[in-house]
Amino acid sequence: MLIPQFIATFAAFLLMNMKKTITYLCLLIALTAVCEALACTSAIISGSRTASGRPLLWKHRDTGEENNKVERFAATDSTFEYVGLYNASDSLCREAWMGFNSQGLAVMNTASYNLNRDTVTQMDREGLVMTQALKACRTIDDFAALLTSLPKPLGVEANFGVIDASGNGAYFECGNYSFVRYDLKDAPDGVLMRTNYSHSGRTDDGYGYIREQNEHCLMAPHIAAGDLTPEFLTEVMSRTFYNSYIGKDYTHSGDSIIIDMDFIPRRSSTATCVIEGILPGESPALTMMWIGLGYPPCASIRPVTLGEGGVPQELRGNTPQGHSPLCDAVVEMKHKVFPTTRGNGKYYLHLHLLYNSQGTGFAQKARRDNLTRYRLGKALREQIIHK
Repeated sequence: MLIPQFIATFAAFLLMNMKKTITYLCLLIALTAVCEALACTSAIISGSRTASGRPLLWKHRDTGEENNKVERFAATDSTFEYVGLYNASDSLCREAWMGFNSQGLAVMNTASYNLNRDTVTQMDREGLVMTQALKACRTIDDFAALLTSLPKPLGVEANFGVIDASGNGAYFECGNYSFVRYDLKDAPDGVLMRTNYSHSGRTDDGYGYIREQNEHCLMAPHIAAGDLTPEFLTEVMSRTFYNSYIGKDYTHSGDSIIIDMDFIPRRSSTATCVIEGILPGESPALTMMWIGLGYPPCASIRPVTLGEGGVPQELRGNTPQGHSPLCDAVVEMKHKVFPTTRGNGKYYLHLHLLYNSQGTGFAQKARRDNLTRYRLGKALREQIIHK
């Protein structure tokens, strides 16, 4: 992905050609928007830092595709059963953007912008790679072998996050021709985080430095306490308007309207998803996905499992347009939170519709409902365990 390097060069050009700035600025904003649309925030968390002892794989997804869906695929003679998160427009479900399979492997990605230095034109193939992994990989070592064996150039620039049934986890910072692996077992605090730059990539290039620091600040007390949960990730991390650069949390500030910049939840956010792995000795069938489609601050969480009926119908692409009905309902709320479409109005977030002193904001009501769904979903899992 050469867009970020081009933006930096182009900005310098503008300063030397101020008479043409207005004309060129439109192109610069458009290119920057492309990078924003492909942004994500993520973490891999060891079972040693969670309340349940189960590892967690979290992705707060940002993309230019507003509508997402979740689908399940049965095992075949050559592939495992798996569940994946897809763009609603992907009618054939070729590109999974997060998912898990019947062997206990789970995978996701964030786009990176500081790895490749080549001119490869066939890019953005991360979803194809993850689909292959869901079909065929059992472990993180299998995933490493897959990356090694695939024809080059891969057509990717990404941080792939993976966990498996043994509780192992790793990020693979992967470009077109090679990757660097970071194992969860080597993380001093049992947590790895990535946004839209790679730690092995070019220094100070890429995006998401402030969002990654937001992650560190918000998670720090829970990492120390070892009490991280899926609900903390979807109900706090994905719904908190904290900016670590200025050290302010706007979530309950009482501000009516704020500028949407450098928060984990963004106008381009389209899903929050946690895949909760298993305890030692448990069946991979107990792997659970907790997912909220649409704009995460408004999202309604649903548990997803393997097997027939494991994906709630409202998450699937069931409308005539191939959309998830639940995602459509959340996107409608998002458009109320970002009501202005002309000019730069789209960057102004009507925070009072999400949080207010009466407790009637979209985010406040969703959070209350979601905590109930978490309790019911976990109780159901416990019933299955103790049958």
